[in-house]
Amino acid sequence: MRPYPKTPDIHDVDGLFEGGHLWIREWIDGAPLRFQLRHSGVVRFGDGKRIFEDDDVPGAYRHAVRHVRERLDRGALSAAVDDVERVVLFGVATHRQTIEYDFDRLPSVLGVEVWSADEGLLPPDAAERVFERLGLEPVNAVRKELPPRDFDPSPDGIPDSNWYDGHAAGIEIRNTSGPRGKLLHPEFDSTSDSPPVPITAPTGEFAREYATDTRLDWIVGRLEAQGTPVTVDSLYERLLEDALRRHHRRLHHPESTVDRRAFRSELASIVGEYLGE
Repeated sequence: MRPYPKTPDIHDVDGLFEGGHLWIREWIDGAPLRFQLRHSGVVRFGDGKRIFEDDDVPGAYRHAVRHVRERLDRGALSAAVDDVERVVLFGVATHRQTIEYDFDRLPSVLGVEVWSADEGLLPPDAAERVFERLGLEPVNAVRKELPPRDFDPSPDGIPDSNWYDGHAAGIEIRNTSGPRGKLLHPEFDSTSDSPPVPITAPTGEFAREYATDTRLDWIVGRLEAQGTPVTVDSLYERLLEDALRRHHRRLHHPESTVDRRAFRSELASIVGEYLGE
């Protein structure tokens, strides 16, 4: 599968502001996700470094993989190209890294780029249309078709985020002629590698603080909206995926007091109680 395209700092990109027009998109503090439809109809996934085996998807990515599997319009993609395996889609999996987004509202995956063996990386407007036609939401554009002379390279040019109450982590700048780069907000740039805060509560206490009736009600609503039967298994799987999406870095912190196997058992017990089983 095609490697994930690099997005260097804008000051390290030649030709980014020479000719063409700029698309300015919010830089999401997430993790790289690439995927490709196989001839068999199965979707193959990977991150920025490796390809996932079907039975070995990292826990933090499970929400994103399910999102794509459930929403990707395979028929639309097959009808649009002669060979689906000559197309790779690149997105961002929106699990918690540094910024606490509004994860109840933020899609599990936002589409960023589309690569075709025949055309290379598609222009940003074409990529946006592809994701929309395939049933996936593209990353939000801040400005479209901006003349390079009008671009503000200062932190003041970074807008508020579309996904939480605060400024965006940064912006990604894509020239319609091809070059791409990013400009991170200074505040985020200085904290993006900061370690997470470990969980210090007992396992059972943390599980019940997380898996409240309000959260379970919300997940049940999502299941019902998708036409998925609400069972112990389906509710538990979605609850666990949501917990890993929001807390995977804290759960895996070496100083965390939570036993991850016991945490899963606690979630299963909470789901059983909630459903009266």
